[in-house]
Amino acid sequence: MSSFCAIGLMSGTSCDGVDVALINTDGEAIGRLGPTAYRAYGDEERELLRRAIATAGNLRDRSHRPDVLAEADALVTTAHAEAVETFLAANGLPLTEVAVVGFHGQTVLHQPQRGLTVQLGDGRALAARLGIPVVYDFRAADVAAGGEGAPLVPVFHRAMVRTLDRTQPVGVLNLGGVANMTYIDGDSDLLACDIGPGNALIDDFLRLRTGAAQDSEGRTAAAGRVDTAAVERVLAHPFFAKPPPKSLDRNELRHWVAEAGALADKSTEDGAATLTAVTAAAAARVLAHLPRAPKNFIVAGGGTRNPTLMKMLEESLAPAGITTADTVGWSADALEAQAFGYLAVRTLKGLPITFPTTTGVPQAMPGGVVARP
Repeated sequence: MSSFCAIGLMSGTSCDGVDVALINTDGEAIGRLGPTAYRAYGDEERELLRRAIATAGNLRDRSHRPDVLAEADALVTTAHAEAVETFLAANGLPLTEVAVVGFHGQTVLHQPQRGLTVQLGDGRALAARLGIPVVYDFRAADVAAGGEGAPLVPVFHRAMVRTLDRTQPVGVLNLGGVANMTYIDGDSDLLACDIGPGNALIDDFLRLRTGAAQDSEGRTAAAGRVDTAAVERVLAHPFFAKPPPKSLDRNELRHWVAEAGALADKSTEDGAATLTAVTAAAAARVLAHLPRAPKNFIVAGGGTRNPTLMKMLEESLAPAGITTADTVGWSADALEAQAFGYLAVRTLKGLPITFPTTTGVPQAMPGGVVARP
């Protein structure tokens, strides 16, 4: 199969910025992993995206873009275009070398039980501006067919694990705004799901209490005390007992976690510690649903920069070993951006990107919409 040079773009549920990554792949094997970059959202841009997420909860039509959603849609498109243009210039890459751009967009609503998943960003406008084919709207076809529409990256995780010499089964854990896990065991079917809150609720709690965008290096949580009873009350929610496949909207458990965790009664430090422990405990809770316990976990995403969370994960997932994506030669920050470059190539080739055991879709199926300049 012929190999393509692709750019992947990811703006996650943490709403912190746009990750950019170059990847060469034939849609099956991983070729060269190229340079990466990051375009941060400014304070006003993040605030606009938060308002869009709040407004999106009222949507009944996934194509509708009222008021703030239209403004945020334009912002997301422009920010991604700027990110790609800066990336190309910085790396001396001519347009002719890039076959396709994988554009995930900004998720503002994900409720597959209502048949709705909404990612902001205009793929056709991005293709016209860049002069490069763009694959976008990766989740909609899966949801329309009855799937969860998430997680989408497991097939990429499997391709990446095949480049390593590691004892299997392996768990790949992504700690984004929402956390997800992929279970890989040789040639067995992929198994994957969202496992619970990642960084999003921790970030939101710190912003509400202190104005900080996040718990930098987990220092606030490290200074607090975990309320273990509150963690157990939070994990009593039916979501955590449900076997894979399953997915989670960024805000779906917000009120449950706040009430069951009694966050209003806690100090900032104790609240951050308890929320961090919820994320670690959620990762351990999914192990009961796996065919075999993973021998080791590779952890990626923004959560890898939180030593307090990583320490709690190490304790929760023992005796399995834990290592970061950076340690095995991957990129903890750019892994999802690389994934959407990979998925864009699979879309061009008509290869499936979602599977019954990763999203619950009835059969393996392709996804994504191709926009040509």
